[in-house]
Amino acid sequence: MDKEHALEEMMGKLGDFGRYQGFQFFLHILAALTAGLHMLSLVTVAAVPEHRCAIKGVDSPNHTELWISELVTKAIPINIHGKLDSCKIYGENNTLVDCESWVYNNNYFTSSRGIEWDFVCSRRWMGAAAQTAYMFGVIVGSIVLGRLCDKIGRKTVFVWSGILQLIFGASVAFATDYYTFVALRFLYGIFGSGSYMAGFVLTMELVGPSRRTVCGVTFQIMFALGFMALAAWGYLIDNRFYLQIIYAAHAAILLPHWFLMDESPRWLWSQGRARESVAIIEKALKMNRSTETVETSVLVSQCKVTCAKYSDDRAGTCDLFKTPNMLKKTLIICGCWFANSVVYYGLSLNTGKLNGNPYFLTFLMGVVEMPSYVIIMYFLDRVGHRALISVMMLLGGVSCLVVVALPHGSHAATGVVLVGKLFISGSYSIIYKYSAELFPTVVRSSGVGLGSMSASVSGALTPLISLLDSLNPKIPTIIFGFLALLSGFSTFFLPETMGRTLPQSIEDGEKFGVGDTCFTNCSGRRMSNTSIDLPETMIPLDITVKKS
Repeated sequence: MDKEHALEEMMGKLGDFGRYQGFQFFLHILAALTAGLHMLSLVTVAAVPEHRCAIKGVDSPNHTELWISELVTKAIPINIHGKLDSCKIYGENNTLVDCESWVYNNNYFTSSRGIEWDFVCSRRWMGAAAQTAYMFGVIVGSIVLGRLCDKIGRKTVFVWSGILQLIFGASVAFATDYYTFVALRFLYGIFGSGSYMAGFVLTMELVGPSRRTVCGVTFQIMFALGFMALAAWGYLIDNRFYLQIIYAAHAAILLPHWFLMDESPRWLWSQGRARESVAIIEKALKMNRSTETVETSVLVSQCKVTCAKYSDDRAGTCDLFKTPNMLKKTLIICGCWFANSVVYYGLSLNTGKLNGNPYFLTFLMGVVEMPSYVIIMYFLDRVGHRALISVMMLLGGVSCLVVVALPHGSHAATGVVLVGKLFISGSYSIIYKYSAELFPTVVRSSGVGLGSMSASVSGALTPLISLLDSLNPKIPTIIFGFLALLSGFSTFFLPETMGRTLPQSIEDGEKFGVGDTCFTNCSGRRMSNTSIDLPETMIPLDITVKKS
């Protein structure tokens, strides 16, 4: 047996996707469901319904005057959209003054952190800061948990993240003051996507190349299902305390994984734990009802050689910026991560500002992602990564700009926002795999890690960008639209990776795709008929966070 291909030959005996991989994959994708719930929980738990100034002598804790009452319309001015102003009230001599307290429209929400702590007007930053704290937690988690995954194993991080999701998620519900709430949200964010991160890599290291696209997209589908479950629970439970407890309790479905889920054979192999790796392969072959066998003694003897090969790779993140072609690809792909994340979360987190039932609209925000994933699974390996991601980002950007031109709060604007979410979800689902294929093997993890870090940073900035609507309601949407257009256009200058031999060394990475842009070759076909496909050797990934 060739020493360098001992691991790949062993993994190849499993086939691309059998009964064993299917069972393990099911366990992995449950983490995506919980990640979607945790990350976007403030959409319902801290919802800010329609509100107006409380009128002294008219509104009281036991009575709220009808919004169309003459007493209300005389005391509160009408804004440019023909609705009661939410932050101003007439004071002495008919001068406009800021509200001191507020009353809320209880048609959809009677309990939320937004109502309890008044995340409105000059206090809107409090709601944005709470979501930003979570996203900064995700950034810290991507660094710390990613390293821990490589040090102590994917399975250990997966299960412990589930336990800590449960603990910190429940603790958030018990917070009695704002700053404790924000601090707990930060800790919640560190572990909220930890299991998702570890589970995604476990899947990518277990299934064969022909199934990685479908499995990767399925993670996105489960994340969207988490978004839909968020809306469903919010509709059923109109109490922010119990609602947060329910969201946190979903992490309990990850705890039995300690007994049901196996560690990555590739990671075990990379750590020199060949006997454990081979034992898992033997178990998998038995579950797959395969007649293939593995020679444990021979594989154990080859493991040390392979591990030495991994440890000799000293290329790192800095190598992504040292040569012109690598620098160009790195900057463009990081820009794509940044733009996809800011638009995706910008549209998702601002659902409450659309006209209609907020629970139904939030549910639809998850539903509209499904057609995009079907499109991706069908066209990705036919059209190519570059063409599909650029078109979807451009259409997502155009949708955002069209919304700006439509009447505020109209049904047409709501429909176009949903279309924009469809397209941006599709491009987001492509970018991880496309990034991994653009970079050479020796810095692949570093490249994907840098990109996903860009996404986490933009996710943290998104709530703050949304605050700009206090200057003009159209500003955030215009920013989202132009970022998507700029990033979508920039991908024209990236090479196509479909059907190409993936680069291995830094030198290969610098040469890869030179002269291949959408302006010279937009079909996704090879630029040279002399290139041949070679099997990809998957080195265990140094993990960072994705979509989270």
